[in-house]
Amino acid sequence: VQLQASGGGLVQAGGSLRLSCAASGGMFSSYNMAWFRQAPEKEREFVAAVSRGGSTYYADSVKGRFTISGDKTKNTVYLQMNSLKPEDTAVYYCAADRWNFGPKNYDHWGQGTQVTVSS
Repeated sequence: VQLQASGGGLVQAGGSLRLSCAASGGMFSSYNMAWFRQAPEKEREFVAAVSRGGSTYYADSVKGRFTISGDKTKNTVYLQMNSLKPEDTAVYYCAADRWNFGPKNYDHWGQGTQVTVSS
């Protein structure tokens, strides 16, 4: 499966952005989907995941502010980010895996999309 992330940009603290990740080349409904992020000079970290069955899992740092969802008709997973903070600034990556779910290794990765939150 190939993944294409989009929707990043520059936003002020307290603002919102919605990231999209379009999947192709595989059955979208066969994969667990996730978002990760990597800030400068930091390790990549898990953000959120949605399972094939629709269960969701969030990192504590984004719980209550971010929402992950999938649209099987569009083969797309979204990350709605509200109440953004400067510490959310990072390159965001989408990922897919047939078996792993949550903060684990994923087999397929998209290119990143930059999110910058100004204070």
